This record gives sequence, structure tokens and C-alpha cells, in this order.
Amino acid sequence: MTRAVLIMGVSLAALACGGSDTESDQSSTGGAAGSATATGSPGAMGNGTITGTIRFTGTPPANPAIDMQDEETCAAKHAGGATDPQVVVNDGNLANAFVYVREGLPSGATYTAPSTPVVIDQDGCLYTPRVIGVMAGQPVEIRNSDNLLHNVKSTPQENRSFNRSQPTSAVVLTQTFTSPEIMVPLECNVHSWMKGFVGVTAHPFHAVSGEDGTFTIGSLPPGTYTIEAWHEALGTRTATVTVPADGSVSTEITFAPAA
Repeated sequence: MTRAVLIMGVSLAALACGGSDTESDQSSTGGAAGSATATGSPGAMGNGTITGTIRFTGTPPANPAIDMQDEETCAAKHAGGATDPQVVVNDGNLANAFVYVREGLPSGATYTAPSTPVVIDQDGCLYTPRVIGVMAGQPVEIRNSDNLLHNVKSTPQENRSFNRSQPTSAVVLTQTFTSPEIMVPLECNVHSWMKGFVGVTAHPFHAVSGEDGTFTIGSLPPGTYTIEAWHEALGTRTATVTVPADGSVSTEITFAPAA
């Protein structure tokens, strides 16, 4: 009888110690890196390429000014004053759009996530770059070039939440997202204006438009694909492209001011 009671007590204690779904300074991995390739058959790679430009028509909205008077270290990095770069347009071309293959890949195909991290920095009290793309299971390395207190907070829908302090430049955080999600938001509770976004896909076929609005998605097998462009302030747009077996196809995706 004593042995049975002891076993029951240990079992109940184990159940009572179950962790929550919210991470706060816990493991930086967020799950097994191999989850992106857990099922299905290996996805084919190819020699096809999508090149494109993200356009913007109309008058771009003015980006809000940021008051950094309490953060002289950051303010000094913004000659003429800091603005929140929500919509960045150069000569009619739109930066910071996340572009990815939404449809057209074989059903059940899986791809191995790279072990090389994608880096996002906190510089001038802004996330730089503002938008990045990774595969599920690929590490994101978060740096702090300001050498003052930041904290990196995220409340995704499909991935585990986290909230981690980063007091100095010596502290480098590594975070991994285990599930595809468009998009994972990044914030800073110390500086409320700081926003960043991570596009997490189950495959490597994604890109972010540069300052000139261009993007390239390579190594695609031949086929017809739906690609989607996501922008934080302007929503999403899609395009259909047919990729040749060995060559490239070009496309343009156009955004307009939000209603």
C-alpha cells in the first residue's frame, strides 16, 4: 500500500509541474529544429528563379516621427530626427515586403531548415532589418548594437510566445520558430515604437524586397506558383507566375495607399 501511494504522489507532482505556453527567459530554441522536416517526402529543388519588383502607386503616407529625447544614444544615430519606417518608398518602389511562395509546391513536400541563423539587430532603437524571412526550425539571431536595455517580446499565433531581456551588446539572443506563420511580430516593451516582423515558412522560397523594391526567389523547380507579398501597413497582394525548368521569370506586384 505504501509503495502504491508513493507512486501516485510522484505522478501527481509531475502533472502539477507542467510548463505554460508562454516563454519568459526560458530555452531559446522554442522546439526541435528538425520539426520542419518531420513528415512527408523531401521537397525538390531546381534551377528556376523568380525576380520581381514591389511597386507603390500614389502618394506614400508620411511615417510617424519618434520622440527619442529620453534615449540620447539612439537619437544620435538619426540625423534630422527619427521616424518609424512603416512605409518605405523609393522612386515608386516599396521596401520591406515579405514575398513567398504560397501555393504550387508539391503537397507533402518537406525541406530541411538551414542551421545558419538570420540576423536582426537593434540599432538606433529600431529593428534592422525591419522584416526578415526564415524557415521553420531555422535560428534567428537577435543582436543589440545600442548597448542599452532592450527587451524582445513576441506574441505569435502559431508559435510560442516569448519575452526576453537584452541589457547589453554582449547578450545575443537566439530564437527558433517551429511552425510556419505569416507574420511573427517583434516588439520592445522598453521602446514602444520598435516593431519588427519575421516571416516563417515551411520551405526556403521566400525573400524581402530591398530599398529598390526588388526581390529574388531562387532554386525553384519548374511549375506554376502563387506568390504572395505581405506588407505591415498595406496588406497582401498575390501574383501567379510560371517558372521554367532552367531560367527565370519576372513579375511586378503593386500596392496602393491603404483605404
